[in-house]
Amino acid sequence: MTKRNYNSELIDNNERKYHYNFDFDVMHHYMIKSFIPFIKGNDVLELGCYKGAFTKRLQDLFSDITCIEASKEAIDEVRCNMDDNINFIHSTFEDVTLDRKYNNIIMTHVLEHLDEPVAILKKIKEEWLHDNGNFFLVCPNANAPSRQIAVNMGLIEHNSAVTEGEKKHGHRITYTFDTLERDVKQAGFKVVYRSGIFFKAFANFQWDKILQTDIVTKEYLDGCYKLGQKYPDLCSSIFLLCQ
Repeated sequence: MTKRNYNSELIDNNERKYHYNFDFDVMHHYMIKSFIPFIKGNDVLELGCYKGAFTKRLQDLFSDITCIEASKEAIDEVRCNMDDNINFIHSTFEDVTLDRKYNNIIMTHVLEHLDEPVAILKKIKEEWLHDNGNFFLVCPNANAPSRQIAVNMGLIEHNSAVTEGEKKHGHRITYTFDTLERDVKQAGFKVVYRSGIFFKAFANFQWDKILQTDIVTKEYLDGCYKLGQKYPDLCSSIFLLCQ
């Protein structure tokens, strides 16, 4: 297997950006909103922190934060903008060994990047998560309306396809509920809650343009979040709470 360059995978390419303002300003807010009812205690392990935008939100909820990130450049940038009390570990999930377990483990938009997702999920369950802890798993949804529209436009071959731009960013799979639940169950997890996060008919780059205008209000965004709970398979991201 070719050795991966995790720093280069973070670079924007001709097809897509690695992250959009829609992710930071909209999706992160509603992910936290989805997680809050299930949080246990004050400790959390974040698996993959990128440049820390989501980690900053975790600071409002947890006093004991550990982050594992494979990109050295991302870690260096996060450390410059974060409190000193956050424990950052520069390592791949495959290589790292932790000396403790956590009540809360969060993995958002990371599993689809892993070469051996089931093996890492087993490691999370057996080595890192307390027996009564919660594992919060969020992945981009292959069946999001924006993606289905792209298929009908001829831009993507099928809903679960991995585009060239996604491949450059290290994506290995585009999950649906059934394939995501397949992997977590193979790892020995029990799914105790499933939901979608944010009904999404526009692509990320379209949302970034819309968010610069007054076309949508906070109430509209809240409405998309609530509609996503009613129709989880038509959301931007899918969310499984695992134990």
